Amino acid sequence: MIVLKPIWVKHEDNKPIFSVDIHPKGGRFATGGQGGQGGRIVIWSIAPVLSADDESDSKTPKQLCQMDNHLACVNVVRWSCQGHFLASGGDDKLVMIWKLTGEGSSTIFGGGGKVNIETWKCVFTLNAHTGDVLDLAWASHDGWLASGSVDNTIIIWNAHKFPEKIAVLKGHTAMVKGVTWDPVGKYIASQSDDKTLRVWRTADWTQQEIVSDAFAECSATTHVLRLSWSPDGQYLVSAHAMNGGGPTAQIIERDGWKQDKDFVGHRKAVTCVRFNSNILKKFSPGSPKPQQYCCCAIGSRDRSISVWLTSLKRPLVVVKDVFDDSVLDISWSSNGLYLLACSWDGSVVCIIFTSEEIGVPLSTAEKNSLYERMYGKSLQRNLLNQSFSGSQIIENPEILCAMEEVNTAERRSQEVPMEEDEAPIFVNTPIQEELNTSSVLVPVNQQVETRLPSGKRRITPMFLKPAPSTAVASKETTEAPTINETSQFSSSSPSKSKIVVVQESSMEKPSQPLQKSETAIVNKVMSSCPPGMQINQLLCSEVPGDLPIVKFIDLMEPLKMPAGKSVMKRSSKMKIQVTNSCQSVSKGTLSRLEVFKNEEDKQPIWETYIGSAVRCIEGNRKLIVACCEDLSINTYLITSGAKPLPPLLIEDVVAALSLSETGNCLVLTKTGLMHMWNLEQGKSVLNRISVRSLLSNKANVSNCILSSEKPLLTLSDGRAYMYSLDLGTWILLTNPLDPLSRSSGALTKGVLHNLPLASLQKGMPSHLQNEALPSGVTLSFLEAQLISSSVLRSATEFRHWLLATVNHLLEKGPECRLRSILDDLIGPIHSSSKESSQKYDIMGLSKKKLLNEILSLIKMKLPWQRLYKEYSEQLALANELPL
Repeated sequence: MIVLKPIWVKHEDNKPIFSVDIHPKGGRFATGGQGGQGGRIVIWSIAPVLSADDESDSKTPKQLCQMDNHLACVNVVRWSCQGHFLASGGDDKLVMIWKLTGEGSSTIFGGGGKVNIETWKCVFTLNAHTGDVLDLAWASHDGWLASGSVDNTIIIWNAHKFPEKIAVLKGHTAMVKGVTWDPVGKYIASQSDDKTLRVWRTADWTQQEIVSDAFAECSATTHVLRLSWSPDGQYLVSAHAMNGGGPTAQIIERDGWKQDKDFVGHRKAVTCVRFNSNILKKFSPGSPKPQQYCCCAIGSRDRSISVWLTSLKRPLVVVKDVFDDSVLDISWSSNGLYLLACSWDGSVVCIIFTSEEIGVPLSTAEKNSLYERMYGKSLQRNLLNQSFSGSQIIENPEILCAMEEVNTAERRSQEVPMEEDEAPIFVNTPIQEELNTSSVLVPVNQQVETRLPSGKRRITPMFLKPAPSTAVASKETTEAPTINETSQFSSSSPSKSKIVVVQESSMEKPSQPLQKSETAIVNKVMSSCPPGMQINQLLCSEVPGDLPIVKFIDLMEPLKMPAGKSVMKRSSKMKIQVTNSCQSVSKGTLSRLEVFKNEEDKQPIWETYIGSAVRCIEGNRKLIVACCEDLSINTYLITSGAKPLPPLLIEDVVAALSLSETGNCLVLTKTGLMHMWNLEQGKSVLNRISVRSLLSNKANVSNCILSSEKPLLTLSDGRAYMYSLDLGTWILLTNPLDPLSRSSGALTKGVLHNLPLASLQKGMPSHLQNEALPSGVTLSFLEAQLISSSVLRSATEFRHWLLATVNHLLEKGPECRLRSILDDLIGPIHSSSKESSQKYDIMGLSKKKLLNEILSLIKMKLPWQRLYKEYSEQLALANELPL
């Protein structure tokens, strides 16, 4: 332990320093007391106090800023828990809130040429007290500031909306000289000259407990009564108590507010108590587990400071005779290894400890685990909830009616038991059913394998067909009896493959002339799926040389396309039929493409021949696209067979093909290069965009389609990407391997799996996690779901995740994020132009309807009733304005 007393830390003429407080980040500390003609606040650098080298270095400033705005003595200075603000209170009945500005250095007025290195500006002045302000305390979440005064009251200020008052606590009959917050956020305690210590509930700002026995013999001999709450919330330690005629610091236990312990040893009244903000631990010899405890420093009118550990019966150290007068305030550093104390004699003392002497602080995870065991919730989440809790008194008649409706609904719901498999995420966010917007490709249970003389295998390519939708399943079953309708495209759990491999001769057989025209119809009713979501794929066979980069054979078992047979499919109301090697010529064979007006017609309305085998085909209401083995892509008008474009050449055979109703054609080659054209305009949209960088962790491509006119790529490990034409890069939509998704995947439970985003997240873990995670983890996942729904243009899912995010923000905060959502939905209420009125829709959803839904959720939450009133009034104003 080291005791230091920097003689340069003093106010003018060694006037009393009534308060000292160390900045949470440790770089500076503040003192408050008397100045030249009034009150004075000085901000000092901590480095010259702790280091002799910095103290002797002329380039290291000692005094950073001096503020003389208070008209009378400053009794208390307190940094906010995050260090953004400094609060000060004085004999001028004012509370001032200071903030660092970026204005640089300035000269101190009347300071004899002294320069302020930093500029601290008074941003708020709170003047509701009618007497001197003696003590201040910030709540752990920085949302509340408490001030105790000579006027016998404690005022709770709303730190988010200075100078708004949340509550005025009245009950003391003499001046309030000390206030402190319960670190768990449930209580605030105050000590007064009326010989009582009072504990107040933050839920309704009423008294929970009055402690008076320990103070019955006390006299009003101390300038302050600064009490303190232990960081684990279990002990409240008072100033200036008496036991057997001797001064003590009374220990009040949270459990039952018992008062059977105290700190003894000081010869005069205890003026201030300050707990180290850390919960400490130390390993004892022979014990496998560390001992956890708290540390407390006590200052007295006897000019001494004692430091206590709750694990010891005697003080760790007592420092005597370092001051010439009463100790008035104590402050610990955030790392818990040193403290500062100030005195009426105008000096400051620094006491430095080592971790061997005082112990090692618990980590944030260890502290949260401790709070979970003690209070059933982590401190961070509890404080976040408390920071947005206002008055619990119902101020709005609408909210009272809404609460009655909720209670009635709850009573009714208790009469109807919920089924075991029902697991709604949010009661107020129902999901409406939506048509399936994605095609599922179903393979048959057979493939043909041929061994070449070189030893390589050749897998005969075959078509894949979409799984039948509910509306047309019975019809498709009768039209395509040869297709195994029970096959599944993918499964979340490994299962043995049911594919039957048919071995053929090692020598390739020459093509045989057609004996009889046999037709295998693969139907797909395009009207049942939105444009851009249909795909029929023909997989590639062996490629000479190295193995292909994208191995589709391992991902989607192909359908067989037998030699000498025709393949047919629908496009709109028409039927397209392709027959490869239907006509022999001197240099090879020709393939025939025919289009029939109706499915039952025998005579085509037009036909055309292609000099290469067709590997896959796709069509919409205007065009037909045929990808051939000679690496060409041929386009035809579906009504006449005319070719609007010449054959398009690509670098490799096609592995995936998708055509939207607007004429956008997407092609993925077997080597992992993607092309996209607008065939109706005859323009290239994307050229040779590689997907190889996405194929990490041995993942393969599962599907490649057009969704909302943008390429959508899904991989075998569950990841999904969309290529942004505006940003020129891939966008990650979902990743079940991401720790964030794995920890929050349970939120997707209950969402219909046929919705666009949900269908991509079928592999995401949906079981509940036992880990105690910060609320920000859930919020990050919800934000990701919200933006992915927006990218996919899925209105139903966007609404669901928006309401889910709002529900989370109402419980956990932060308020700024909730306000940003409300501000975006309420829109420019003072504009009536046609352009601005179009901004009132999100993917076809009315912003005002969404805002009404959100306000109905906010109305159920009493702490948010003022926010509800603010935005409901704005919405009413917007409804009155003409669009």
